[in-house]
Formats: sequence, structure tokens, C-alpha cells
Amino acid sequence: MIRNRRPKQDDTAIMELIKTQLVPLSHMSKQDIDQVIVEIPLRLSRGITLVSSSTYESNLFGFVHFMMHGNLLYIDMMAVSPKQQRKQHGKELLLKAEHFGISRGCKKSKVMVDEGNNKAVQFYQKSGYKMIRYIDIGRCYEMEKNLDDY
Repeated sequence: MIRNRRPKQDDTAIMELIKTQLVPLSHMSKQDIDQVIVEIPLRLSRGITLVSSSTYESNLFGFVHFMMHGNLLYIDMMAVSPKQQRKQHGKELLLKAEHFGISRGCKKSKVMVDEGNNKAVQFYQKSGYKMIRYIDIGRCYEMEKNLDDY
């Protein structure tokens, strides 16, 4: 099931997913990563986070964090625990985020994928995202989807 993030229950598991599934793919320095980790709670408070869990009360095994800027939906972070990957949880989380954005007037969705994260590139391509450009300074790919296609 997909539900809204409950900080007291979910943030420890979200941080664990960030540290184990996202940080190892980052090309930032350890110092920059440490600073990003410190800022995660503030970042989570500035957007919307949906989580995937077996039941309403159970611990999460995946999450998506997103923000909206005008008519743009920005997928900020998404991760699913390795044991739960390839079971449609990521797809469900992404679709919920996109539908939320559409309901608020978003026309496009964007995501940045770290260089070397081929699984994520393939996942987003299967979900309708197109590669827009490579950003040298961040060593990541900008991907975009037109939400008018729904």
C-alpha cells in the first residue's frame, strides 16, 4: 500500500534507504554527502513523501519524495529496499507522485539520476521518461516526462 510519510515512524527507515541505496551511487565527496544527510529532515519537510508498506501500521520498504514548482513535478529522491525491488513498488510510488502532481496542475515531471545508476535510468525510461541531458558538474542525467500524456 502507498501512504503518506509519518515522520516519527518512517524517517529512520527513509534515512537507512538513503544511506544504503542512494548514497553509494552518488559522486559527491564524503564531506558533501555528510552535509546532505544532515539536511535531509529539512528537505523532507519541504516536499511530499509517500511510502510503500505492507499495511498502514507496518514499516516502509520504499519511498518517493517530490516537490512541485509551478507546473513542474520534481522527483527528488526515490528508493526501494533490495528485497522488495522488481515487485512494482517503485512503479506504484512514481505513479502516485505523478498523479498527485497532475492533480495540482503539473505538466512535466523531472528527475536527476546519478551517472552509473543504470537500473534507475532503465526504470525511468520504462516509466516514460526521456533523457534530456547529462550534467557534468553533478555527474547525473536529467530525465523528463510530459504529464499531459495521461
